[in-house]
Amino acid sequence: MNSQSFDVIVIGLGGMGSSAAYHLAARGQRVLGLEKFTPAHDRGSSHGGSRIIRQSYFEDPAYVPLLLRAYELWDQLAADSGRDVYRMTGGLFLGPPDSLTVAGSLRASREWDLPHELLDADQIRSRFPTFTPQPGDVALYEAKAGFARPEMTVQAHLDLAEKAGATLHFGDEVLEWAETAGGVTVRTASGTYTAGQLVICPGAWAPQLLAEFGIPITVERQVLYWLDPVGGTGPFEEHPIFIHEDDTGMQSYGFPAIDGPRGGVKVAFFRKGTECTPDTIDRTVHPHEIREMRERVAELIPALDGPCVHTATCMYSNTPDQHFVIARHPDSAHVTVACGFSGHGFKFVPVVGEILADLVLAGATAHPISLFDPRRLVTS
Repeated sequence: MNSQSFDVIVIGLGGMGSSAAYHLAARGQRVLGLEKFTPAHDRGSSHGGSRIIRQSYFEDPAYVPLLLRAYELWDQLAADSGRDVYRMTGGLFLGPPDSLTVAGSLRASREWDLPHELLDADQIRSRFPTFTPQPGDVALYEAKAGFARPEMTVQAHLDLAEKAGATLHFGDEVLEWAETAGGVTVRTASGTYTAGQLVICPGAWAPQLLAEFGIPITVERQVLYWLDPVGGTGPFEEHPIFIHEDDTGMQSYGFPAIDGPRGGVKVAFFRKGTECTPDTIDRTVHPHEIREMRERVAELIPALDGPCVHTATCMYSNTPDQHFVIARHPDSAHVTVACGFSGHGFKFVPVVGEILADLVLAGATAHPISLFDPRRLVTS
């Protein structure tokens, strides 16, 4: 068995863990990153080719300062890695005026003075002719919305982490970890490792790895669909990302055609999944699911009532209030946790890495993260 010592061990090298490994290594820390699967794998939550990025945040205006910093770090990551990790396309957030998607986006935009436009149904159809909104629908348009490429982002952070001196192990599952008098010990199939600090970014494996912390997290299967537009992908090549909420409160979302003429247009429901675990998730996408997605999105964008060319599954790790958990463990000066990103975390990947590095090295961060304190979720 192998035994080595590091300054920081990072468990999980998906979106958040890869970013943490990079930011810590860039600050001179001797970092060991441990990942159960291959680099930028498709078994968790950081895959599927695209993730929406936006600033007019309907979930809560408190996220906006983190998004402003995240955008700066997206720029830096693109420059440092030489990869097109994100692209601005503009974003259209549609639905009834009092829907969370519209009213929440408007609230955040006004509170933080974010540039935006409000469009009625006629203006939506005129400016974006692929859409057929309901007569009472309105939309907030945000020019600074777009998408990030999750696999490319994870790989960029991993490459930069290694360039900064991090040691990264893949296919090396963590069997157990424990605190010691001066730090932590982590045991894997390949060895036992010690460090002064531990960062846990477990994604959908949070219920197992963090069971003793009492953080309530449920894992949910989500399905992604790529539809071949009637008439071809041409009208969708320069197309905004969108989130649409119907009058029942159900949200669906989609992207431009970013994978060429045979790649389809990616769409999905938001939080319309079934509870699962990483071991029990059904990776098969069934005909009735495809039919339901096509029927739903065709009401808004008729051209998307075409054949499904590809599907994929991923997992959301949901907290009860759908806000994140990012914190030093309240009972340990050696353990920092980032989990429960509840289906809306990937756009924050660069800034979460920065926050985790702050917490590890200083025990605190200047970023506003009080909303993410796990003590709000733990009942005595």
